[in-house]
Amino acid sequence: MALYVAIIEVTDPDAVSLWFPDLPGCISGGDDVEEALESAPEALAFYAQELMADGRQLPPPRTLDELKADPEFTDDLGRHTVALIEWPPREDAAE
Repeated sequence: MALYVAIIEVTDPDAVSLWFPDLPGCISGGDDVEEALESAPEALAFYAQELMADGRQLPPPRTLDELKADPEFTDDLGRHTVALIEWPPREDAAE
């Protein structure tokens, strides 16, 4: 099981976006944080499916400390909420 770091941004009072620094273009969203987190595994699955169709696979996730050391993401990590999204999701996670 891998844990991908997700950055959660409240974009306005009625919308939340979630994106993965290690997976450019892989995003999720919802009306609130809970909804964005619930749809994150589906976004990861779709992203993985697209990579596999191109003969590639998901890159290994970096740790939060590794991302903090990356100047490209330091500011985002300091300003927004961070979550870890499990991949692949456990079978019993939805129960």
